[in-house]
Amino acid sequence: MDFEQLLGAVNDFVWGVPCLILLVGTGIFLTVRLKFLPWINLPHSIKMVLRHQKSDEGDLSPFQSLMTALSATVGTGNIVGVSTALVLGGPGALVWMFISAAFGISTKYAESVLAVKYRETNSVGEFCGGPMYALKKGVGGTFGKVMGAAFAFFAVCASFGIGNLTQANSIGAAFEASFNLSTSTTGIILLICSLAVLMRGVRSIGKVSSFIVPAMAFFYILFTIIIIVKNFANIPASIGIMIQMAFSPEAAAGGVGGAIVANMLTAMRWGVARGVFSNEAGLGSAPIAAAAARTDHASRQGYVNSTGTFFDTMIICMLTGLVIMSSGVLGSVDPETGKLVSGAPLTILAFSTVYGEGAKYIVSIALAFFAYSTILGWEYYGEKSLEYLVSKRPVIYAYRFLFSCITFIGATQTLDFVWNFSDTMNGLMAIPNLICLLLLNKDVAEECFDYQKEILGKES
Repeated sequence: MDFEQLLGAVNDFVWGVPCLILLVGTGIFLTVRLKFLPWINLPHSIKMVLRHQKSDEGDLSPFQSLMTALSATVGTGNIVGVSTALVLGGPGALVWMFISAAFGISTKYAESVLAVKYRETNSVGEFCGGPMYALKKGVGGTFGKVMGAAFAFFAVCASFGIGNLTQANSIGAAFEASFNLSTSTTGIILLICSLAVLMRGVRSIGKVSSFIVPAMAFFYILFTIIIIVKNFANIPASIGIMIQMAFSPEAAAGGVGGAIVANMLTAMRWGVARGVFSNEAGLGSAPIAAAAARTDHASRQGYVNSTGTFFDTMIICMLTGLVIMSSGVLGSVDPETGKLVSGAPLTILAFSTVYGEGAKYIVSIALAFFAYSTILGWEYYGEKSLEYLVSKRPVIYAYRFLFSCITFIGATQTLDFVWNFSDTMNGLMAIPNLICLLLLNKDVAEECFDYQKEILGKES
């Protein structure tokens, strides 16, 4: 068995049904444990996104912290991941993506609460937190320290894969196909832009992310809504087929679903996997950004960051899925290869039903900005994880420089194994993080109920 086959086998295990059940199961457990408050308080959570108190301790405003987290999640998963899930898991995958995201709101809330509760300050006065610190300080003992170090190691590895090479490769491929721009030119531009932002640290990342993410999300949502409105007559049938295939032992989509055949387990596998790939609920990455937020209560920032799953998957991913379904392009076959059209080409094909040749420019530009913001967000995750393992500042600056340079490699080289590597590292991150959430569920519940009584009780 060669390296790629071994990596594929590990990836199949990491993202197999048992691990996916653990991911969703943890979300279900936390939702019930917290008496559904992350759902009930969702309007409050959205309201808190724009709350800003300079007197609170932290490096970023709640909005900047959320945008930094969203910058790492709103990316290729929203465009490429959704279409891949629909092709491999059928239309029912979109339903499971939505279900997993609903419980993911509670998971993201709990992760972020623990990140703020157990955060520390580093040698230059920046706040540091995440599953590694919660495991070390909350769980404690040798087990907590080993699990914390394991999470940090997997996160550093993932930052180079899912957070860099795959994103840069998507940008390079999109710009070459749509604008005939050489991947080398794209790589150089990416390298320069990354260096300019990343070498200046977290505050620079927060400022850039707080501009790019909302701007691109607004325009992408606008373009998708126009398509859905135009194809609104197909929406009821699309939703019906999605629900039917989500819970059917075996069914062919037919009609707006094309010739896709999938069963319930396949739909669940790809819906949950690509949903988590997009919103990262349960992976433990987003809490690293939450720990840097200025906040007066761990639960307040927990609510703010929990909206990331709502915005990312329940809005942007679902809109992409409905565009593909209502456009009738799912199940299309590429005449040159004879294979089903998937990934970004499928999304572009759906957009072209309304925007014609302009579709490739719209999707490519959206993909590029989303992917670039993901590069910024994941550099921060990787940096803070590396800092947990090696606290010396020269090492951190070297990491920032190396990370920026690798964007050039990602943009110019097609590395097939990187996708499996990225998926594997993401999945391995989730294991110590989920263990942390389950072991410290009492801490999360105490923070949640205290906030509900002491702060929300007074505000109401």
